[in-house]
Amino acid sequence: MLIKLSTDITVIDAAAALQAAVQANHFGVMQVHNLKETMTKKGVEFDRECLIFEVCQPQQAKKVLDENMSVSTALPCRISIYEEGGKTILATLKPTTLLAMFNTPQLKDVA
Repeated sequence: MLIKLSTDITVIDAAAALQAAVQANHFGVMQVHNLKETMTKKGVEFDRECLIFEVCQPQQAKKVLDENMSVSTALPCRISIYEEGGKTILATLKPTTLLAMFNTPQLKDVA
């Protein structure tokens, strides 16, 4: 399941707000991918703004990986911020949906 939130603020302002929220919730930003910039460098014309944040909460990641290393294929968690229909969208995959793919019900509380 995809979680999507819409806002009237810019992608840049949403990115700043997301960074603050991530830190306030004891997560860390591991990487930010600027899709427009990366595609342009590769010679692909892409005019829309899209930032992809890779975020992680190390203690929770350790719990998950101690149970099932295959979950590493879905880590770190990603949150995208992009423009769509004149709005700024924040979107991510629901953690419980991701973990369900790994058939490890004991991780439900971590998600």
